Amino acid sequence: MTQGERLKEVRKSIGLTLEKFGNRIGVGKTAISKLEHDQCSITDQMRKSICREYNVNEEWLLNGTGEMFSEVDREDQIMRWAASVLKEDSSSFRKRFVAMLSSLREEDWIWLEEKARMLIDLRDHSADD
Repeated sequence: MTQGERLKEVRKSIGLTLEKFGNRIGVGKTAISKLEHDQCSITDQMRKSICREYNVNEEWLLNGTGEMFSEVDREDQIMRWAASVLKEDSSSFRKRFVAMLSSLREEDWIWLEEKARMLIDLRDHSADD
């Protein structure tokens, strides 16, 4: 499998169009198409951008060894999610929700944790039925 074929496999596995895949790394759909069809080589910078943005294992993209995606620790996962929320329009639900969470007092967090535990218990009990 070529690098271009591996790139296409990444894009398909995360369910993005050529355009949406390219937008996140700053290139157009034509550039991604040329890379996927091995009409152009993937530069070191492009490979690093793809791996960073989509959590792709660079060794896999380069020569096909290892797993397609790298494992992400919890802090990195949170940081990536937060960065995606920050890019959203200020009226988006996720951004408004995060803004609300940022203003909670310690006692609000305790209350929220209790409610979350209750919801988890309800879900677990309903799954048993």
